[in-house]
Amino acid sequence: MLPNPTEQLHPDASKLDNQPLEEAALALAKGQHEAAGAPRHALRAISGGAKAMARSLASGGSLYYAAAGSSGLMAAADAMELGGTFGIAEDRIRILMAGGLPQSAHMPGGTEDDTAGLAEGLAGLSSSDTVITVSASGSTPYTLEAARLARLAGACTIGIANNPGSPLLAQCDHAILLTTPPELISGSTRMGAGTAQKIALNMLSSLMAIKLGHVHDGMMVNLRADNAKLRNRAEGIITRVTGATPAAAQAALELADGAVKPAILICAGAASPGHAVELLEDSAGRLRSALMKLPQLLS
Repeated sequence: MLPNPTEQLHPDASKLDNQPLEEAALALAKGQHEAAGAPRHALRAISGGAKAMARSLASGGSLYYAAAGSSGLMAAADAMELGGTFGIAEDRIRILMAGGLPQSAHMPGGTEDDTAGLAEGLAGLSSSDTVITVSASGSTPYTLEAARLARLAGACTIGIANNPGSPLLAQCDHAILLTTPPELISGSTRMGAGTAQKIALNMLSSLMAIKLGHVHDGMMVNLRADNAKLRNRAEGIITRVTGATPAAAQAALELADGAVKPAILICAGAASPGHAVELLEDSAGRLRSALMKLPQLLS
């Protein structure tokens, strides 16, 4: 029986250390490029998972990311960006990584078999929540146990794996198969498999944000500007959406306590920050719908 694709030898692997380094670099780049195409074959599953994530947040639930090793790092990276990019509250996101998030360059491999802390980490899970599990092999004990506990709690489950027919995909509501070629360095799934996982995770969270109305004309309008970089970005978004001057955008952002959507509505004619919030509440948080309630913007 052939090993799983993530453990197979790449046809060009034996050439890596027997040719000029530039040629090896080209081979590695090609391998990553091929792997990056895998999410294109999982669009339906990724879209379904994104809708589930959006439903969880819209209904007061939370998102749980659970994984081990390099897959855990990919999952954690996506989870930790949700606040700054889309304004998702920190207490609505949980990160469960086998062995805990690394505090140094040492990441012990044995922890992926250790499921002892998962029951505690998932203790508050409910049917309103969504659990995103990631494993290149699709058979990592830690990730399988996270999916099992999630199903027992009635939570929605999203599974991301790179091997077809893997047990993780078989037990998840939304099974995202990322069929990547064998790694040029056999078994080093931080490379091609990890690249495909990162893309799929980024797609999930971005599509989720679109579904929630946190993206407007390609701009991240649900962010809260709490540092210089984000204030500059927020002011640029406000001026592009409303045509306001930078000074007016800055003033509106101050009135809105750094929240971009209300600041946009203030610049577009909302009578006050409170009025802007009411418009958003009446529009389920969707900026485009809220703007349509301000006809002076269209005149």
